[in-house]
Amino acid sequence: MKIIRVFFVALAAAVQLVVPVAATAAPPNVLMIAIDDLNDWVGCLHGHPQAYTPNMDALAARGTLFANAHCQAPLCNPSRASLLTGLRPSTTGIYALQPGIRAVEATRNVVTLPQHFRANGYWAYGCGKVFHDGSIPPALHTNEFNVWGPAPGMPLPKTKFVHTPSDIRAMDWGVFPPDDREQADWKIADAAIGAIASAPPDKPFFIACGFRLPHVPCFASQPWFDKIPEPVTLPPWLKNDRDDVPFFSWYLHWKLPEPRLSWLQKNNQWQPLVRAYLASTAFMDSQLGRVLAALAATPRASNTVIVLWSDNGWHLGEKGITGKNSLWERSTHEPLIFAGPGVKPGQVCRQPAELLDIYPTLIELCSLSTRDGLEGISVGPQLRDAATARERPAITTHNQGNHSIRSLRWRYIRYADGSEELYDEEKDPNEWTNLARDPAHADVIREMSKWLPAKNAPPVPGSAARLLDKRDGKWFWEDKPIRDEDLET
Repeated sequence: MKIIRVFFVALAAAVQLVVPVAATAAPPNVLMIAIDDLNDWVGCLHGHPQAYTPNMDALAARGTLFANAHCQAPLCNPSRASLLTGLRPSTTGIYALQPGIRAVEATRNVVTLPQHFRANGYWAYGCGKVFHDGSIPPALHTNEFNVWGPAPGMPLPKTKFVHTPSDIRAMDWGVFPPDDREQADWKIADAAIGAIASAPPDKPFFIACGFRLPHVPCFASQPWFDKIPEPVTLPPWLKNDRDDVPFFSWYLHWKLPEPRLSWLQKNNQWQPLVRAYLASTAFMDSQLGRVLAALAATPRASNTVIVLWSDNGWHLGEKGITGKNSLWERSTHEPLIFAGPGVKPGQVCRQPAELLDIYPTLIELCSLSTRDGLEGISVGPQLRDAATARERPAITTHNQGNHSIRSLRWRYIRYADGSEELYDEEKDPNEWTNLARDPAHADVIREMSKWLPAKNAPPVPGSAARLLDKRDGKWFWEDKPIRDEDLET
């Protein structure tokens, strides 16, 4: 009896300690950092030996880094639309740079991530590139965020530094501008810092800050180039890498403004582009540091969940291309970091994760009302213990019927014409040997195929830019019929 009495006394004491705290604890704030076109060339991901990202690395060290995280689409608009709506591109039919979610029947009235926070009593603010540029009409801006902050574009020199085959202004790289304060990301950091300082004190905040670099043009001032000394380490490349890859793989990036590796080599621009990408990433990281320092200086810092992600990766010569628009590791792999309340610090999780998982994870971390229909799953178990197994792989889609399935060990690709690729990421991290035709791996392909999306919605009306579609038995790239003889390698 004495033991039982002691137990109940201890239990009563515990209840007295726990209940008042739970009842009065303020809901956690959220600071969401979006980055444009950043692959795994980040210090904590060890993607490139010269990557200089001290602020991102420090954030990862005090939180949980997902080292095997992948985008839903290797392209800005469908990737961001998927993350912010919680729906796969293959579900919505949003595959191209246009249209935006509010012009699409499947997503016109869907509750986006910031809207769900607003519905749960949060003050929501967004600045920079969070949604894809132009995807939300200005008249609808305040339907998404309470305050839609500035989203300045990239500064451009009077004339281009590099004249690529497409020669569009954005496809450029070099030392510019001389003053970091002229950069879009400096101004975006300023806006986020202002939002942190002015957020209503009587409400929890959801602040989304979208940086533009290292998306082209890859510009940075000279001090950031000095952080990346020459000679620059070039990414691993195999000249005959695509000899065992289906020809259909070219269809996913048939005619793009990003130059092929062959052009970079011929024009001695491979090293300059790699250095500019790393330098612009280093500058962007410095602006991340400014925002994190501003948050740390406030009393709300200890009760703020931070999540950092990139919308997709970026090739810098691998597979003979630059840019994104592929289903390979360089294009789908991106950084994903959570830190703050509810997150175990100092963890690296190697289980597959998706950008789709951010929405349900933030719901869990902030104890928001649940939402039906979200296609991601919370990474809450991994935030508590990184070794916890995930129930499914990461799925990336680029245009209708083209999918990549990435597990802990394997990457399986199925193209719309039925052709396949399979890579053993443990033994072949560069994806140089396609094992899809090897009968010894038939069971792996069979298992991975189970995760291919059951729904493959056709492109939504108004789809344009980076669109691959099939009409009357013929393939079209951006409304032009594909002719194999027109391929540029």
